[in-house]
Amino acid sequence: MMEVKPIVLEGRTVIGITVELPKTSLIALATDKGYIMCGALDVALLNERLKERGIIAGRATGVRSIADLLEAPLESVTFEAEKLGIVPGMKGRDALLLM
Repeated sequence: MMEVKPIVLEGRTVIGITVELPKTSLIALATDKGYIMCGALDVALLNERLKERGIIAGRATGVRSIADLLEAPLESVTFEAEKLGIVPGMKGRDALLLM
């Protein structure tokens, strides 16, 4: 099953996406500039092999819902996210507001 729903943060709408897979779920929140995602996101791949794309993204581990992803501290972020002031340890919600 896949669920897509709008989430309003301080007057801005982000898109919440949950994909239920066998034994796991993929969870992401996206803005028009970037996104944050559950532990399945490979930040090193984005920073190294896809660097030329300039992807703004962050990864949080141990999340099981959109609500968790909003409140979880980001474990890692891309170089492009850092340029916006998004840093590891920042809550997902705060990172989205900078995107």
